Amino acid sequence: MIKVSNVTDMVTRRFRKSPATAEQENRFYTASQWTLIWYKFRRHKLAQIGGAILLVMYILAIFAPFFSPYDPVYKFNDNLYTPPTAVRFVDEEGNFGLRPFVYALKKDFDPNTLERIYVTDTSEKHYLQFFSHGQPYKLFGFISSDIHLFTVSDPARVFLFGTDGIGQDLFSRILHGAQISLSIGLVGVAISFLIGCTLGGISGYYGGTVDTIIQRLIEFLISIPTLPLWMGLSAALPRNWTTEQTYFAITIVLSLAGWTGLARVVRGKIISTRTETFVRAAELAGASQRRIIYRHLLPSFTSYLIVSITMAIPGMILGETSLSFLGLGLRPPTISWGVLLSDAQNVRSIALNPWLLTPAFFVVIVILAFNFVGDGLRDAADPYKEF
Repeated sequence: MIKVSNVTDMVTRRFRKSPATAEQENRFYTASQWTLIWYKFRRHKLAQIGGAILLVMYILAIFAPFFSPYDPVYKFNDNLYTPPTAVRFVDEEGNFGLRPFVYALKKDFDPNTLERIYVTDTSEKHYLQFFSHGQPYKLFGFISSDIHLFTVSDPARVFLFGTDGIGQDLFSRILHGAQISLSIGLVGVAISFLIGCTLGGISGYYGGTVDTIIQRLIEFLISIPTLPLWMGLSAALPRNWTTEQTYFAITIVLSLAGWTGLARVVRGKIISTRTETFVRAAELAGASQRRIIYRHLLPSFTSYLIVSITMAIPGMILGETSLSFLGLGLRPPTISWGVLLSDAQNVRSIALNPWLLTPAFFVVIVILAFNFVGDGLRDAADPYKEF
């Protein structure tokens, strides 16, 4: 017969928690909302991968002159439409080495088609030189330097992604183009965020006639197809504008139709929270309506705003890429991924020089990374769910 004391000991051992487990649960129950969001975000593996990819891409964009071996506008007149250079560790004789190298290229012509071809010269082996001197540049526009992550000694060339029709290194141009394509998404979303939060907050807090006017404006903008709207506004930009003027104009064009969704989200959240106790307390304390909106209502759903911003950035990047690809956005000599893709508009160019589509790969990777991060933030925005 089982004694009562033995059963009690078994139950106690079964449900007794170790000090480490008890400490972990105590830390969870006493954590702030942002800490819980971070705990849940770390459980989303794809979001972590996407965040790591975005971190690498933005580092490459910020320090593009250092990571790129050549000046993005420098023309190698003897290397037009050069295919990507193979970086090797094993030579033609099968000898392996830890130091990467490239073979020299010799220009020749196909006797049948009379097209320019490049033949690998295995008799000339050139090793990559890391943190070496190369073409001068200005980091951030004012720090002069000529140190590059990697270069190769003359007369060899290292074109990781090949060259375009005028002999410019595509790898260097992609890194410098990331500065425009990635930054225009952040700047455009910042403008959309400001407009959406302001108009959405006013619409949700005041209601009545103001709400009706703002909502009808949003419905009108939503009813217009986005791409034709962007194309029409971009086509109206003067052709003689400078690069900076065109950049900010395109950013504003992309932002005009990007704030409507955020404004509706903000309006709905404010309508559901404007009768809460903390809002009434702020009103009784004499806080102005502007302060109530910006200091009390909007911060109450900051996590949802961050999710909306993250999900809106890919749309801005795709908008700039589409407009520049069609020739209605940024134009040469400005370098962006859309401008680079404009060189691959016809089938002949893609068939003969498929490496010209390399910028599209970076566009796809960045868009997927932002979507992964957005999904992770959306799941983490409600940290108490499924915990």
